[in-house]
Amino acid sequence: MNPATHLLVGWSVAQTAALERRDRALVTLAGVIPDVDGLGIILDYAAGGPTNGLTWWWKFHHIFAHNIAAAIVVVAASAALARRRVVTAALAALAFHLHILGDMAGSRGPDGYQWPIPYLRPFSDSWELTWSGQWELDAWPNFAITAVLLALTLRLAWSRGYSPLELVSKRADRAFVAALRNRFGEPGPSHGRGPSA
Repeated sequence: MNPATHLLVGWSVAQTAALERRDRALVTLAGVIPDVDGLGIILDYAAGGPTNGLTWWWKFHHIFAHNIAAAIVVVAASAALARRRVVTAALAALAFHLHILGDMAGSRGPDGYQWPIPYLRPFSDSWELTWSGQWELDAWPNFAITAVLLALTLRLAWSRGYSPLELVSKRADRAFVAALRNRFGEPGPSHGRGPSA
């Protein structure tokens, strides 16, 4: 799955508990942070693409941050930085592992390569996660999942008064929510606003 979908998954997971902004951000980031090991693609293309011999993305994506060691680091960091430590850590673990599950389900390359996930690294190379039914990265299920998550995100932003934009700018987030409410009206008392701090 693509990083935008993973971000929406993480943000949706963060909405399952009454969390403050910082804790929501930690859970959301836990859902997208495994893709940090895919940043090698920027270097690959800056050097002229894989045909010029630089293949960091191909070699290291799903290696460094898609494993149990990375999960432990992400969950521990989330617990250390959170206000609601236990809940945030648990939701961060869930968001991280939903990322792994999403990649197992929908990240096959156009050449059929499955991008196996060496989940037990660095402790062991003995177990790689794959699924024979994995669909391609650009297949319709990924688009459908992203569309559903986007609709959920818009609905929650309208009703709760904050969106994933809060991760980068409170001002942009307020403007976005205001635009939604101008278009669809103010939410009534039955829409249960969450914390907005």
